[in-house]
Amino acid sequence: MRSDKLRKPIVSTLASFIVALLAAPTLMAQSTPPDAPESSSSSASVLATSRFPVVFPSAVAAVNSSGTPAIAVSAALVNPQTSAPERPRRFFDKWNLALFTGSTALDSADFAVTRANLQNNGKELNPIVRMFGRSTAGLALNFAGEAAGTVGLSYFFHKTGHYKLERAVSMVNMGASGFAVGYSSSHR
Repeated sequence: MRSDKLRKPIVSTLASFIVALLAAPTLMAQSTPPDAPESSSSSASVLATSRFPVVFPSAVAAVNSSGTPAIAVSAALVNPQTSAPERPRRFFDKWNLALFTGSTALDSADFAVTRANLQNNGKELNPIVRMFGRSTAGLALNFAGEAAGTVGLSYFFHKTGHYKLERAVSMVNMGASGFAVGYSSSHR
């Protein structure tokens, strides 16, 4: 009984510590700070993958006045190899145009099959589309909004630099519309 009372606070403390550790961007940094001095030639090897340099002594040995060898160590911050800043790509490149075309084509096919099923006394299974499916104009508005929402969400991800998510939105929409077309076509 007493161990359970102690276990819950310890587990919650450890869990919050792990979340804080994973969320701290400075702990995950893999480069030197922007105000770090430029590197100079030194006799030590410096590993500059974080804010704090790791110094390895060089093989340069000197003999001090007492006759014992001494190793010379110096530290310097080194900027990692950086390439030229990458030029931001265009939103309507050939891949996005192909994805938007495919997404719009499958949205149109979904509209046509859904409309045909509803006119033949079928039932709309999607509760959101069911609100719009009482008329052809409402159904067309729903599917046009879906296509516009796909492009809009992709553009949001593009502007925030999430290029993989930008393309994933169209792919997920194409998968959902393709499934809906296949399901509706097979259940007429």
